[in-house]
Amino acid sequence: MTWLRRHVRAAGGVVVRDGRAALVHRPKYDDWALPKGKLEEGERWEDAALREVHEETGLRCALREELSSVEYIDPKGRPKTVRYWRMDVLDGEFTPNDEVDELRWLALEDALACLTYDHDRDLVLMALGHAAEDE
Repeated sequence: MTWLRRHVRAAGGVVVRDGRAALVHRPKYDDWALPKGKLEEGERWEDAALREVHEETGLRCALREELSSVEYIDPKGRPKTVRYWRMDVLDGEFTPNDEVDELRWLALEDALACLTYDHDRDLVLMALGHAAEDE
């Protein structure tokens, strides 16, 4: 008998402002990553992305184009898909919380050096490239 693990669905954003991307530090994992989180039951991907970014960063954002999705096996051995959007800040400000203790706005080279995960680096490259095209 095959035991199937539940597929985890998550969404997040590459929040950009003035040629910089917002990176978050998660003390639980001691990593630097992009804000993201799991979808709630019945929640749309886009709504989850906006909600999770707001919860982790304090920033209310607007969706721009969808970026690549990322698929991997999470630490509990479950398949996980995360969809990301480039986002622009509408308002808000960061306050440390249970999940995220620091937020940094970094230019491309610094963001690439700081990020823990390769897939996040690829997303930042895409998002900042699109942002530069909009200017």
